[in-house]
Amino acid sequence: MACFVVTAAEAVITTVAQKVLHKTGMTSAENENSIAVKFSEKLGLLNKLLWGGSALLCFEHIWHGEIVPFFPFLTAAQTPESAAAMLNEMAVSGTAMAVLITGVWAVIVTAGSVIVRKADKEEK
Repeated sequence: MACFVVTAAEAVITTVAQKVLHKTGMTSAENENSIAVKFSEKLGLLNKLLWGGSALLCFEHIWHGEIVPFFPFLTAAQTPESAAAMLNEMAVSGTAMAVLITGVWAVIVTAGSVIVRKADKEEK
């Protein structure tokens, strides 16, 4: 119904955070010779995962007729009963998807950091 809205909302928040961090130049590198990646670039990967997943889910909902080009846009928002079911799906499924995507991203970033630290130690 509208589970993709949760991941899209997280994508908006992380995109804004990435832009702010990119402007401030926040980096995880301790010195110029390090091969560490800026946190804003790592956040860019999360943005791509979130936006891509949201876009695919949105397309799937359009394909199945759950999103329409007229108000209220979500067919589940037409009656109070179906709106309650939609909000429940957003709370359960949407939140679970957002947490899962963020968790996968955290594992990828952590593994990358471990590899970078190991390479820095071997370099010294």
